[in-house]
Amino acid sequence: MLTEINLVLSPRDASDESYYKSLVAKDLKINSDRITGIQILRRSIDARQRNIKINMRFRVAYDEAFPELKLSDFTYQNVSDKKKVIVVGAGPAGLFAALRLIELGYCPIVLERGKSVEDRKKDLAAIHKNRIINPDSNYSFGEGGAGTFSDGKLYTRSKKRGNLKKILEVLHFHGAQEDILIDAHPHIGTDVLPKVIVKIRESIISSGGEVRFSAKVNHLLVSNDKISGVRIETGEEINAEAVILATGHSARDIYYLLDSQKIGIEAKSFAMGVRIEHPQKLIDQIQYHNPEGRGEYLPAASYSFVHQVEGRGVYSFCMCPGGVIVPAATADNQQVVNGMSSSRRNTAFANSGMAVEILEEDLVDFKEHGALAGLKFQEDLERLAFEKGGSDLTAPAQRMLDFVKGFSSSDLPVSSYQPGLKSSAMHEWLPKHIRFRLQEGFKAFGEKSKGFLTNDAVILGVESRTSSPVRIPRDNKTMQHVHVSGLFPCGEGAGYAGGIVSAAMDGERCAEAFHNMMLE
Repeated sequence: MLTEINLVLSPRDASDESYYKSLVAKDLKINSDRITGIQILRRSIDARQRNIKINMRFRVAYDEAFPELKLSDFTYQNVSDKKKVIVVGAGPAGLFAALRLIELGYCPIVLERGKSVEDRKKDLAAIHKNRIINPDSNYSFGEGGAGTFSDGKLYTRSKKRGNLKKILEVLHFHGAQEDILIDAHPHIGTDVLPKVIVKIRESIISSGGEVRFSAKVNHLLVSNDKISGVRIETGEEINAEAVILATGHSARDIYYLLDSQKIGIEAKSFAMGVRIEHPQKLIDQIQYHNPEGRGEYLPAASYSFVHQVEGRGVYSFCMCPGGVIVPAATADNQQVVNGMSSSRRNTAFANSGMAVEILEEDLVDFKEHGALAGLKFQEDLERLAFEKGGSDLTAPAQRMLDFVKGFSSSDLPVSSYQPGLKSSAMHEWLPKHIRFRLQEGFKAFGEKSKGFLTNDAVILGVESRTSSPVRIPRDNKTMQHVHVSGLFPCGEGAGYAGGIVSAAMDGERCAEAFHNMMLE
């Protein structure tokens, strides 16, 4: 017989297959030797109480052979002679758009301004060693997008926007851990995700598609409100049936390009703030309600906070347990920080973005820039953070409690941020509407989790790339730009996603919308 069963186990018991097999047998009222196979279907941690529990769902076979486990196998057809579609950007939205186009019988031409994963790693090394930023190859730009060198978090609340299960299965098919199909909050890790991205590239190329690096788009070929292709920096013009624009929200030049070509864009709410770093052991102690930390059987603890302060959301974002903070600027004279962690999440630090919602009324000093007001605000704050830090990418920083109380930090704790920290009175120079709400938010988070508000934590400036301040408007039904036929704005950069999975799902939806256009 084949059945499914739920169990609530201790962390230790959940790690011992022979033990939970005996519990499954007991629950089924059979002897354990009658069980022919067990498969974990779902696993989640319940840390709300001091007694931590693991919720597990199993598929169990007994008194008959366990069925062969069949994981999804994706066979991509040859599309080398099919109709061409340009995909601008090789982040999750662009790559999944390309794979879906192949499934639907079209040939994607992926144009990526940055370099391949292999070459991109060399430019990241140069950032840390020489403090040199390649404006087209860095932590934000290059194959796989900003998510390639991140925690690779795959959790999303946008499950109604696409086929979440398929996205995870495609990633697993291309080399991600099987655990991502099981865990409630799956992640891949920055040590594994680049290998997955390479295999996705290989799938595209082996199917007859193209992936071109150092191919920065600087003009859209639009005539009579219809797009026919793009021009890249070398001067080459590339024509296709349509263009899926999946450039990510750090590709500011694309917003300026659209504005200069009178292709409509609009302002949207976004968020900015700081990145905060605690000792991981402290977060483990708080989240697992244990002065000894997480022990042997639990992973590095994470957290998620949200609070309302005078009509604005203040929230944690991109939390990286057991991670490091990295320099994420994309040009000179910018100071931007982001977080990442490996699949093992095994450093001594826990970091997270702490963001404040920014609305139009917060940008009155920038309203002359119209739809680009938020972009200008971001750029100004990044330049200010650079001035407060240093030309060697040293980050301005302040102890958390000092920031809340308005004190300068005479010294700073050890940090994972390799370029180093410079003590700075961030409470004095962060914009008031951000500073005040962060201070109040930190107080609220400290009330919810005793010990979180502490001078053992440090904040770094600035976390400015959490979301796009610009939306590229598209028709809700056709997914095409409201004024340009054949142009499909896609993913985070277009203002329609927020993370690897939601961007990937949006990429698939844009490919499907193109297919529907071709069927009309």
